[in-house]
Amino acid sequence: MTNVKQYLSDKDNSERYAVCRQTIWRWVREGKFPSPVKINGATRWKLSDIEAWEAVQEVSA
Repeated sequence: MTNVKQYLSDKDNSERYAVCRQTIWRWVREGKFPSPVKINGATRWKLSDIEAWEAVQEVSA
């Protein structure tokens, strides 16, 4: 089995949380959302970072 990392775009994240893309970027600026990484010029978020962030949100809720 291969260990493939998955990445999400701002559009993917906006659909995941039912918010507009600008909200994702505002959350990043405010430090309320994981920072993205650049991959070949594209901005993406590691799925593992998003899932870890979600786990923290569930605990603090």
